[in-house]
Amino acid sequence: MSACEFCGKPFPATTGVGRKRRYCDATCRSAARRQRDAVKFDLTNVYAGRTLGEAQPLDLVANARRTVDVAQEQLRDAVERARAAGHTWQEIGEVLGTTRQAAFQRFGRPIDPRTGVAMAAAIRPGLVEHAIGLAADYVAGRWERVRDDFGDTMRAELDVRRLAAVWAQVIGTVGDYESMGEPYAHQAGDYTVVQVPLQFEAGGCLLTVSYSADDRVAGLFVKPTR
Repeated sequence: MSACEFCGKPFPATTGVGRKRRYCDATCRSAARRQRDAVKFDLTNVYAGRTLGEAQPLDLVANARRTVDVAQEQLRDAVERARAAGHTWQEIGEVLGTTRQAAFQRFGRPIDPRTGVAMAAAIRPGLVEHAIGLAADYVAGRWERVRDDFGDTMRAELDVRRLAAVWAQVIGTVGDYESMGEPYAHQAGDYTVVQVPLQFEAGGCLLTVSYSADDRVAGLFVKPTR
C-alpha cells in the first residue's frame, strides 16, 4: 500500500494504471515543496564554497528567518489538517499552550460576511514589522516613539505618563522583560490586530496592537497569558 510522501498517511486502495500518487492533497504537496526549498536554502553556503561555520553573519540571519517561515507554514498546515480531522479549537489551543480564541485568531480563516472574502486577505503587509518596532520601543521605555503612529483618539487618551504606568504594572506583576516571541496578525472587522508575545522572568504577556484602515494605531493592550 502506498502512502503520502509528506505525512505518511496511507492512500486508499485503487485499481487500474495511471500516474503514481505522491501526496494526500494540495496541502501536503505545498508543505513538501516548502520543505525542499528550505533544504536548498540551507545548502547555498555549501555551494558557494563555505561551511556553516564560515558563513557570513547576515547569511545566518537570512537562513534562520527562512527556517522560521517554513516552520510557521508547517504549523499552519498541521492546524488545518487537525481541523479537517474534526479537532476543536479548544484541543488545538491546549496543544499550543494558548486559548481556543487565540488559536482561532491565529490560524482560523473566517470569511467577511460583507464581502465573502477571507478576512486574512485584508491584512496589509508591513504591519507586523511595525508592531515589532512598537513593542521594542515599549519595552525599552521609549514612550514618545510608541505614540508616533497613534490615532487622534489614542494620543488624547494614552499619554506618556499612562504608558509608563501600565508598563510599571506589568513589571510589578511578571518581573523584568526577557524576550519577544513570534508575532501574528488577524483581521477583526475593519481593524488589523497584531499580537506580540512577550516573555518576562515570572510569566508571559501578550502585547496587542490594533491598526485602523489608515494604518494608525487604534488600540494598545498588554495582558498576562496563561
